[in-house]
Amino acid sequence: MSIKTTVAGLLAATILAGAGSAHAETLRLLTWGSYAPEELIQKFEAEYPDIDVEVTFSNNEEMIAKLRATGGAGFDLAQPSHDRIYAAQLEYDIYKPLDLSKIDTSVMQPKLLEGVKANTTIDGEVYAVPHQWGTSGLMANKSAAPDVKGWGDLCDPKYKGKTSMRLKRTILLGTAFAMGDDPFAAYADLDKYQTILDKVADKLIACKDNIKAYWNSGDDLSAMMLSGEIVASETWDSTAYKLYAQNDNIVFVPPATGALAWIDTFALPRKGKADDAAYKWINFVLRPENVKIMSASTGSMASVKGAKDLLPDDKKAAVNAAFTDADIDNLKFFANIPPGVEDMEGRTLEKIKAATGG
Repeated sequence: MSIKTTVAGLLAATILAGAGSAHAETLRLLTWGSYAPEELIQKFEAEYPDIDVEVTFSNNEEMIAKLRATGGAGFDLAQPSHDRIYAAQLEYDIYKPLDLSKIDTSVMQPKLLEGVKANTTIDGEVYAVPHQWGTSGLMANKSAAPDVKGWGDLCDPKYKGKTSMRLKRTILLGTAFAMGDDPFAAYADLDKYQTILDKVADKLIACKDNIKAYWNSGDDLSAMMLSGEIVASETWDSTAYKLYAQNDNIVFVPPATGALAWIDTFALPRKGKADDAAYKWINFVLRPENVKIMSASTGSMASVKGAKDLLPDDKKAAVNAAFTDADIDNLKFFANIPPGVEDMEGRTLEKIKAATGG
């Protein structure tokens, strides 16, 4: 065989390979940091070799900002929380309705499915279905702070310099409930809601001497709890579950007024180009064997039936240590956020940060 023939053959092979890869579809995920574990991506791409998965990690605020900036382009599947879809869609038109016939909703917990559908239905069209869910509440080292039961206990003088919180909207809402107000009910009257926020700001500013440090990431919080620098904090339940595996004195505590419950969803950006691939991913990650992989990564429960049994063993033990049936019945699901509320909360948080150095 001549060198000329060999080169021509190689060139042809290269062109064919390039042509093959050009036809591969890309599924562009806009999701949370732990919601696309590499093990699952590789497994999905092996099952669907004509689909490449591209992941951008984000959070609620950034998801809305990214999709708003592009009019819903640039991504094929997003995972905002259930309370961040209705208003964002009305204001910015960044999502498109789901075709529920392409999703196996029979595997989902009916309460979670119906709750998300109720929150995200506009003009008879459903814009999201549930994926992962969990709660925000308290974490305490029960050997050092056995009587921590509510949001207000983070400001108890007996724990001066030994507690923590994150200066985000969750602590505003939790503190409002602890002070006897229902912030979600006040969404219908923004003047009333501002009055509640002003009271909460005064409370949290007065609490600053109790705070060892305001945490920004789960790693920050975990380090403070494991070292004993703090004995209690506001937290996501998944962070507490992870620490329980290392020290079973550290437990998640559902506040007496109810843990704040969130549901992260699947939603289709309005100008996404790979809807079929997105539906394949949704159904794929909701299979029991894949739920196990996902829950090991997220530390949270999937929206599927029997999700608790699909958690890693250490997470199952942590959930049982944290929640009673009464605690589950007392959950406060985040309400849809009306236009203007996030700006009000943002100004309140900036006021607290300026006064506390947070």
